[in-house]
Amino acid sequence: MPRQAFDRMIHQLQDEILLLGSMVEQAVLLSVDSLKRRDEEAALQVVRGDALINEKRFAIENNILMLMATQQPAAHDLRMLAAMLEITTELERIGDYAKGVAKAAISLADVDIQLPARELTSMGDKVADMLHRALGAFVKEDAALAYAIPQEDSQVDDLYQQVYRAAVTLMVANPSLIDHANQLLWIDHNLERAADRVTNICERTVFTVTGELLEMDSEDSETGA
Repeated sequence: MPRQAFDRMIHQLQDEILLLGSMVEQAVLLSVDSLKRRDEEAALQVVRGDALINEKRFAIENNILMLMATQQPAAHDLRMLAAMLEITTELERIGDYAKGVAKAAISLADVDIQLPARELTSMGDKVADMLHRALGAFVKEDAALAYAIPQEDSQVDDLYQQVYRAAVTLMVANPSLIDHANQLLWIDHNLERAADRVTNICERTVFTVTGELLEMDSEDSETGA
């Protein structure tokens, strides 16, 4: 295959990954919004939409594997395609977390409890924003941005602790609401893990650009280690 044709296929795969990322990003935002508004139909939309995310993931993976098998890429091209495989997996898992939030939102739709809506909304917005920029960094091969984004995970962790404390306070104040508070903890966990998956995407971007596969956290991103 001529180099120009190969590059065109790479760009097409990147576009498909961006589309998948957009689907996942919207799922995260809608799942949290459905919880805040007690909108069971919107939550069901997220749950049903997960099948489309899975379908898109497998279609992208099939095209990547086909390109790898037929073109036998090396060096940077091989790293790019390998990273794409990992990133599609990470996106599908973030979609699963959004589905988990939506299912919990359905359980809480008719429950009269005070939700930490501001903190949960901030978590969802932050995860979606980090994901959007992480995928942009991957497509642009911007290693500097990929190093920087995981530093912001500490903001999600702070919000996680706030929601966790609110759920525990709810349990202590009214033990009859323990099951509902556990649903809140599950939502909190899913959003925190979604942010961790964004860090994994950033690691793959750095791997593509530099050939180094690093485990990044907030301290690493501050030093560029």
